[in-house]
Amino acid sequence: MTTKKIDRRVFLKRLPLFSDFAPSELDELANRTTELHVARGVPVFHRGDPCQGFHIVIYGQVKLGFLSVEGGEKIVEIVGPGFSFGEALMFMEKPYILSATALADSMLLHISKEAVFSELERNPAFARRMLAGMSRRLHGLISDVESYSLRSGSQRIVGYLLKDEPDGDGAQVTLTISKKSLASRLNLTPEYFSRVLRDLTAHGMISVEGRSITIHDIERLRVYEG
Repeated sequence: MTTKKIDRRVFLKRLPLFSDFAPSELDELANRTTELHVARGVPVFHRGDPCQGFHIVIYGQVKLGFLSVEGGEKIVEIVGPGFSFGEALMFMEKPYILSATALADSMLLHISKEAVFSELERNPAFARRMLAGMSRRLHGLISDVESYSLRSGSQRIVGYLLKDEPDGDGAQVTLTISKKSLASRLNLTPEYFSRVLRDLTAHGMISVEGRSITIHDIERLRVYEG
């Protein structure tokens, strides 16, 4: 994996969390930020490791998850560019309860908890933005629990295909992660996920080519029950 140093201040300034920081504040924050280049498949941290700050994805993807007792992987969240992870445990000063692994060659910025805590004391607007980010994640996790509890597996798959509100027949959905990872994210087995895609294809509602899915009959897809 080829890496080169970047101007961390430039990347920090582009993020909504730090967009109103003055140059001197960005300099101080950048000095307490570590640049991480993580190759695909390499762990960022393991469950049980101490949490010394939080991470922001600059490019690439990181999966957050854990292994079940049976050895299967459960993916809780996929984090992409511009998004962060690890804030809640940083504030709780607890070890990580999930593992993080790069799904693609990725660049991350790790911001130390000392830098965050000192900035929170100085800047109420920064505190509100951090709270808003954690609230959005909590809302997403509650939505996931609702989906797992009240929707069938096939409904979850259809919901994923329609989540960006495609315009109509002929719309394309590109999977940004592997089908296996997406199945885990939806709390499904890979075999079940593939079986539903085959059934949707056989009924003429979609077609699948690699990670590209074309929707042919959006109205029937919306009412599909499996």
